[in-house]
Amino acid sequence: MAASTENETLSPLLDILNGSNTTDKEVFVASTEGMLLSYSFLLVSALLCVYFGSYRSITHQDKQKKSGEKPEVLTAKDAAIFPFIASGFLFGIYVVILLVSKEYITFVLNIYFFVIGIVALFRAIHPIVDRIRLPLLEKLRERQFHLKLSENNTTNNDIMHIDFKFNFLDIIALFFCVLIGVWYLLKRHWISNNIFGIAFSLNAIEILHFNKVFNGCVLLGGLFIYDIFWVFGTNVMITVAKSFDAPIKLIFPQDLLESGIFAANKFAMLGLGDIVVPGAFIALLLRYDMTRKSKSPLYFNVSFVAYVIALLITVLILQIFKHGQPALLYIVPLCVGFPLLTALLCRDWTAMFAYEDHPTLNEEVEKKKE
Repeated sequence: MAASTENETLSPLLDILNGSNTTDKEVFVASTEGMLLSYSFLLVSALLCVYFGSYRSITHQDKQKKSGEKPEVLTAKDAAIFPFIASGFLFGIYVVILLVSKEYITFVLNIYFFVIGIVALFRAIHPIVDRIRLPLLEKLRERQFHLKLSENNTTNNDIMHIDFKFNFLDIIALFFCVLIGVWYLLKRHWISNNIFGIAFSLNAIEILHFNKVFNGCVLLGGLFIYDIFWVFGTNVMITVAKSFDAPIKLIFPQDLLESGIFAANKFAMLGLGDIVVPGAFIALLLRYDMTRKSKSPLYFNVSFVAYVIALLITVLILQIFKHGQPALLYIVPLCVGFPLLTALLCRDWTAMFAYEDHPTLNEEVEKKKE
């Protein structure tokens, strides 16, 4: 999980997410304007994903509670072993790269991200489209469809496999997402890459619930060590990062002003893991804020400011050392330390660590694992 320039590599995010780029023999020196433009885009995009993803997580949680849906919760044990699982998966990919042709791996990944990218983008824009109230769109919404697929059962009631309701506007939105997917699949343009990357980030922050602050601290701490080890300790992550071209990072050309929107290819980039992992923790703090008496987003604001500072430090260190940085090295201490220090000063430490997104469900999961 790292920030990088064109001649540096990104580290992976979560278990499989990692950045990639194409290295050139000639060293590219970006102009001041090009660097400011590219890093401004990356920082603003990351902040918007975290901000809106956090508030969408509240809506998602409310829907789960109303529908009675049982979400998957992350226990402390899950958080503790995740970095080891991610390390094993990363090394497995490294071995596959050494044994299998890069072209075959790239082909499989392109098809995979084409499919899940369309789904993620549709899910990301659907709430936005739903809020737009225009006469033309209302007419499109009136055209309703109902798709059912059931299995006849002679002993009991029919088994329903698919029961999906949608309208004509949903079809148009899906068609738009497919067009973006085809554009990415054929051209792999940096704009289509970023559209998918932002969609992945929004969905992940919305859905990924750490359930407890302690769980989030354990996971972030583990990934903090994981990131540093695989970035500085071995060449495994660099090899993996160089081998894939997928929408698992946000990129912006530093030579956009010189080369134009289609020819630019000297990218600054930020791995999605540096957005999703801290973003999910910040979203957790926002959900905790909503349970406090004041309803003030104190911890969300504190952690959000910490995230801004951490990203700025990452960019600064990147420019000083001219080498890709494990961004979690700076993000984790600030995004965890700032809210914990605030809780200590506000004498809210006990209440913060007692908070759970899904308390009853968490108890059931723990009992099953025992």
